Amino acid sequence: MSRIRSRAKAAAALALAAALAVGCSSGGSPAGPAAATGSQDSVDAALKAGGSITYWSWTPSAKDQVAAFQKEYPNVHVDYVNAGTNKDEYTKLQNAIKAGSGAPDVAQIEYYALPQFALTDTLADLGQYGFGSFEKDYSASTWAQVKNDKGLYGLPQDSGPMALFYNKEVFDKNGITVPKTWDEYVAAAKKLHAADPTKYITSDTGDPGFVLSMIWQAGGRPFTVDGRNVKINFGEAATKKWTAMWDQLIQGKQLAPVKEWSDDWFRALGDGTISSLVSGAWMPGNFISSVPGGSGKWAVAPMPTYDGQPVTSENGGSTQSVLKQSKNPALAAAFVRWLNHGNGVQPFIKSGGFPSTTADLTSPAFVDEAVPYFGGQKINQVLTQASKDVAKGWTYLPYQTYANSVFSDTAGKAYLNATGLNAGLAAWQQALVDYGNQQGFTVSAG
Repeated sequence: MSRIRSRAKAAAALALAAALAVGCSSGGSPAGPAAATGSQDSVDAALKAGGSITYWSWTPSAKDQVAAFQKEYPNVHVDYVNAGTNKDEYTKLQNAIKAGSGAPDVAQIEYYALPQFALTDTLADLGQYGFGSFEKDYSASTWAQVKNDKGLYGLPQDSGPMALFYNKEVFDKNGITVPKTWDEYVAAAKKLHAADPTKYITSDTGDPGFVLSMIWQAGGRPFTVDGRNVKINFGEAATKKWTAMWDQLIQGKQLAPVKEWSDDWFRALGDGTISSLVSGAWMPGNFISSVPGGSGKWAVAPMPTYDGQPVTSENGGSTQSVLKQSKNPALAAAFVRWLNHGNGVQPFIKSGGFPSTTADLTSPAFVDEAVPYFGGQKINQVLTQASKDVAKGWTYLPYQTYANSVFSDTAGKAYLNATGLNAGLAAWQQALVDYGNQQGFTVSAG
């Protein structure tokens, strides 16, 4: 998952969101209800008949998955295309959708961006193939991200239940007890930095995905979406509970002044400058591949909460969707089924992915695996429990890609100027209300 921002990517996001909004208002008909009882016979028949499909993705496991699929089904050819990560791919995808040709049969789409494509009636409803019967096979939080009352637009691939990753060596050396509550976390931040001014509890220079995940865990639900009617409210008591806590770290200069996902950030994780992260369950793969200096030093614990009772949220994750442009949608659906409900799950896990399938989340081989990088800790015991503790009821905006692209110009200023997150979120809210109404949504605030 890439969280590196650039002006070019922000511009691409703006263009994409505008194009999607135009598509929404150009008369596309809504998808029909998801047919959970539909038949998979046509999918099985398409798989037997074979053919060719194109697949856009950027995940490290994609090549291995395609190779494994074609070995199992040699009569099917999958043309894998790395179309660029997230927003880069989405821009190309929307251009193909607008042109009426050139879209892949199957595309990887992150959960936060899925509502935009679903709303424009460009994705096939997989309920028509009986995939609605798979609900019990996935964690509740990820299933909720791919299905709405209009249809089923993918099968979940990965999930990102949040947990606390911490440098045990730094914590032990400075007498820091692993915090179970956010009050304890703030106290630990102050104690650590006072004991060693070169060390910080964490870093955060402003990331919309992280902010929304933190609000989600606190109980906030800032987005209410009913078709084209949208309500945005960052003034909820639950949201203010998070801002009151996190402002202590920002305004108290308790956060490392290091840009996330930069080379300096990875180095800071390796040398202990940054001593903890609250992140999604996909993070271990990043530690193993990019933070060799931290091997044996890091550990995983449940995400701190406000009252000590277990609750977490999702951060990141994606699905694969079938495009309506596909000339062989049944075969494309068969590929999606294999990827995320069949033998394709194992290559994904082996590449470091964190699954959403309940069979894998409860498998002793996965749950009880001792991970050498984390000192032999069975970290998946913590992470799989986190997947069970995800708070329900979260919804993204139908123009979330645009929302994320303007975060730095609104809420992001609260990080730079230490002016308070509430004011920053209010500015973000106003920008999103104005934009949504300009694009044909009916958006209200508060």
